Amino acid sequence: MIELDGFGLLRPLWLLAIPASLALAFVAVRRAGGVGDWRRAIDPHLFDALARRGVVVAGRGRSGLLAALAAALIALALVGPAIERPGVQNFRNLDAAIVAVDVSRSVADSGEFQDAKIAALGAAQAAGSRQVSVLVFAGDAYLANPPTTDRRTIETTLAALDAQTVPDVGSAPSRALALAHRTLRDSGVVGGDVVLISDGGGLDEGAQNETRSLVADGHRVSALYVTSATATPKRAMETGRPELEALAALGGGAFATVGAPDAVYAEVQRSTAGRLGPSPYASLAWLDFGRALLLFAAAPLLLIFRRGG
Repeated sequence: MIELDGFGLLRPLWLLAIPASLALAFVAVRRAGGVGDWRRAIDPHLFDALARRGVVVAGRGRSGLLAALAAALIALALVGPAIERPGVQNFRNLDAAIVAVDVSRSVADSGEFQDAKIAALGAAQAAGSRQVSVLVFAGDAYLANPPTTDRRTIETTLAALDAQTVPDVGSAPSRALALAHRTLRDSGVVGGDVVLISDGGGLDEGAQNETRSLVADGHRVSALYVTSATATPKRAMETGRPELEALAALGGGAFATVGAPDAVYAEVQRSTAGRLGPSPYASLAWLDFGRALLLFAAAPLLLIFRRGG
């Protein structure tokens, strides 16, 4: 799907059929005024005799042009030009966002932890009118804020986070992703965003499997990297970062650092219609003009059968 400022093409691969339609029109023009395949179907001397008697009349090629026009309109209809339905953001269960914040020691003691909390609030605000949940995790994961549109409540929750928020030692992002998935499923959300804020600690095959499961259900996973408190100055941007970036790529989302989170904000800010475009719920978000174009395609097809064409 292609989306641009409230206008979208739901099935853009069908654009490839339009050049074929133009080629058909070119052939029709080249053959206009001829007698088609009659010369091959009739013996030459018989054809010449019929032509002298005025029985053979060259066509004007109109049927070929009309067929090409109909084919182009049908191809354009299949492309699915559409506009975003007004008020689509009011369907509360179409999409939501979940911000999962790592509060393990390696993150909470990091010099970037305050930036991480600010970035988490920024992600919640980027979600606009969508409902947002906040999860916190270390050795286990907990729901700090159920789905809500009250950003002040979220701000209060994030401000209170510290190394004592979660008593479980360690870092288990797989549990945070599993809880995020369960929260989206219980809320009936069909296309949500999960933003994982972490130093990349504890990322394992379980986290990858949870990410794949989220993607399979139509959700996206983005990630914001926090420099670990245990990282050495020379490797401050390497410890855990490649793994976290790979997880975001697997989740179909964006990756950024808490110091420069704009890429993740842009992903969360994508319109509801844009996020749901490829899903079975596209008709709720997009007004597809393809059916109307099919009616226009019927007009040249009917003209083909007019007498004298």
